[in-house]
Amino acid sequence: MTAVREALPENRYGRSADRRADRKLKIIGSVLGVALLGVVGWIGYGYVTGQGLSGEMIKFKVTSDTKVEVHLEVRKDQDAKGYCTLRALSEDNSEVARKDFRFDGDSGRIDQILTLRTTSRATAVELLGCTEDGGASS
Repeated sequence: MTAVREALPENRYGRSADRRADRKLKIIGSVLGVALLGVVGWIGYGYVTGQGLSGEMIKFKVTSDTKVEVHLEVRKDQDAKGYCTLRALSEDNSEVARKDFRFDGDSGRIDQILTLRTTSRATAVELLGCTEDGGASS
């Protein structure tokens, strides 16, 4: 009868030094992964807390050839002051109106319907952004 080998042949499946190297690579990878998550979290936190004034255009309605009504919702810190810029576009994408609207009230959430006077009939309205008087924009 032939003898059956129970142990694996030596050097066939790697050396013990490779196991140590694999462990070091796993540790280094884990440390770098945690550091990357920390950096992404720090940047995200700075982005979210850095916006003292932000706005969202809910809807707009063209009321005539020279007017557009815009429903704008602004969220801000209680003491923040700033403005939001709206612009209206015609059918050929040329700008027919642009206006800055100031928001200086003490309320943290402002919901207003604003009127833009246009030079010709508008077909679209864009919220270009909101800027806090301190300089941060969204």
